[in-house]
Amino acid sequence: MNKSHRSVHFLSIAKELSQKFAPKAALWDRSREYCWENIDDLVDAGLMGMTIPKQYGGQSASFYDVVLVIEEIARGCALSARIVVESNMGGISAVIAYGTEEQKNYCAPLVLKGDKPAICITEPEAGSAATEMKTVAQKAGSKYILNGVKHWITGGGISKLHLIFARILDEEGQDLGIGGFLVHYDPANNIKPDGFTVARREHTLGLCGMPEAELHFNDLEVDEAFMLPTPSGFRRGFADLMNAYNSQRVGAGTIAMGIAAGSLDHAKRYMTDRHQFGRPLAEFQGLQWMIAEMDTSVHASRLLLYEAAKSAEEGKSQFPDPLLAARAKLFASESAIKVVSDALQLFGARGYGDQEPLERMYRDVRMFTIGGGTAQILKTQVGSRLLGIKAPQTRDGYLRLSGE
Repeated sequence: MNKSHRSVHFLSIAKELSQKFAPKAALWDRSREYCWENIDDLVDAGLMGMTIPKQYGGQSASFYDVVLVIEEIARGCALSARIVVESNMGGISAVIAYGTEEQKNYCAPLVLKGDKPAICITEPEAGSAATEMKTVAQKAGSKYILNGVKHWITGGGISKLHLIFARILDEEGQDLGIGGFLVHYDPANNIKPDGFTVARREHTLGLCGMPEAELHFNDLEVDEAFMLPTPSGFRRGFADLMNAYNSQRVGAGTIAMGIAAGSLDHAKRYMTDRHQFGRPLAEFQGLQWMIAEMDTSVHASRLLLYEAAKSAEEGKSQFPDPLLAARAKLFASESAIKVVSDALQLFGARGYGDQEPLERMYRDVRMFTIGGGTAQILKTQVGSRLLGIKAPQTRDGYLRLSGE
């Protein structure tokens, strides 16, 4: 199957699943339950771990293929789309890019069977300033001992595979840099590493079926064989790991765009069905202009995301270009909020209530200017890359750059 036919194949499957998932999307939202039954469908369709190379059981799909799938799934169920993102981008793509054969053969089957890996970066006092993390991994013979707290971990409590970012200390306590550690946590199958605790779950505005949890590590032992190696070594390893995170950013932006596209579909349908003043809403020019602006925003976002996704195949890196990824997520996430808001506005009070999916979509889309890099951080990254400068956000760094 050539690339074009493969993309059409994945797109066709995704459209069918989106239609199947849509009727129950409100259930997962109201119950705040994970959509386990959708996982079975995603596994059967081959959409979990589709980017994993064939030699490890996947389909060697491209990030562009995944973007096509994510948009369609997100039109019907953003929660399911987020699972598709995290089973194909971010954590698992870092393992496939940098991991040892042992690590790849260990992690790939978990994802292919339905696990959504969790990336554990954020801490209570280290959000956008990720390098200020306090979690440490100290060398102790052939093991590393992890201590620290991670917060806002997507999938905490339901994910089995965890990629935990920690500050690496040698046996004398010297700071060597930041690295990633692979930890398997699955209480249902009696895999409960000592020192790994799911402390609590946050009550979120949207994407309510996806747990956002706080994780505690207290003398958690990880064999050195499960420290993820990076090409640049300890000191530059964090940059390698964050480079892999660019794929996740493209995925997050695509969910936002897919939600916006879905809200546009609903708005166009309502414009034809709803009559006021003796004629359909579609005949009012002011509302036509709203639809035109919404469509233009969705289409522009789609093109930016396609460009970013394809850069992984066309560039030197196997991951999306950092500038293209940041630009695409920034525009897609910010414009999606307005598109969904305008769609809700077209529905009036009906959109504000829960008889239509707009109020849920409005809550779901709001997180994408926050998670995976805030809009403000992305603007800083885009600006610094365009100007060819390093722009550290610390006070000392700012003073040094400004010449003061």
